[in-house]
Amino acid sequence: MSRAVPEKLWEPPAELVERSRLREYMRWLAAERDVHVEDYEALWRWSVEDLEGFWSSIWDFFEVRADGSWERALGDRSMPGAEWFAGVSLNYAEHVFAGKEDDSEAAILHASELRDLGEVSWSELRAGVAAVAAGMRELGVERGDRVVAYMPNVPEAIVAFLATASIGAIWSSCSPDFGPASVVDRFAQIEPKVLFAVDGYGYGGKRFDRRVVLAELRAAIPSLEHTIRLPYLAGGSWELPEPDELSFEQVPFDHPLWVLYSSGTTGLPKAIVQGQGGILLEHLKKANLHSNLTRRTASSGSPRLAG
Repeated sequence: MSRAVPEKLWEPPAELVERSRLREYMRWLAAERDVHVEDYEALWRWSVEDLEGFWSSIWDFFEVRADGSWERALGDRSMPGAEWFAGVSLNYAEHVFAGKEDDSEAAILHASELRDLGEVSWSELRAGVAAVAAGMRELGVERGDRVVAYMPNVPEAIVAFLATASIGAIWSSCSPDFGPASVVDRFAQIEPKVLFAVDGYGYGGKRFDRRVVLAELRAAIPSLEHTIRLPYLAGGSWELPEPDELSFEQVPFDHPLWVLYSSGTTGLPKAIVQGQGGILLEHLKKANLHSNLTRRTASSGSPRLAG
């Protein structure tokens, strides 16, 4: 029995295809690697058949910044335990700010039920991350320590995450609509040193105070040494000191960036660790080749690498 071919709803115009990041990458492959792929399907097939070739090309095409050098992209194929880009150190957060040291353009646009539409410039984001990172260092946070957040998707959460990554500490987070037991089931496994949290949040026209839950979390997670609270429900923000120069701890490619969790429907949520280097390459690939995210320079108007 034959299956009906679905109707194609939209196809990008040829001009858009030709100036896309994906087409630029395909041309680069032909010129620099002698890899000739004519369409997306051929590119996908090559990417899964030649793992080393594909991921090393992503590294080179996006000019990843790192200390040291690697001989093979995939040094050990053993599973579990595959070893990628052995011999190099890098930092995820450094690449977020690459080329944006003096950029006044918007880095984040944000809005919520409690806040009107606003924006954070790249220079403001850099200053915020530098200040929070310096503050965490004063609290004794070091490379490898765990930092967790009980926060909604607000700019302060991004700042705290990037500050954590810049130090080489390990991030994890839960939404503030999680109850205390669900949060403890996750966070207690990784023994965090610092907790970022909000006093509450708004949803569906209602306000939810989480200060009691926050007290329960602190009592139930003995490893916590410090809590940094954002008065989000009260309409406040952090008062940050003058920032130091933002620095980036160089960590091995597979050094943990963050810890995610399974749903917990069949027992305690399982921790899922993802590394700084792996997520960096995945985000460069996803943002550029899949989503075609670009920015335009004021001088040339030509599309440039996003992030």
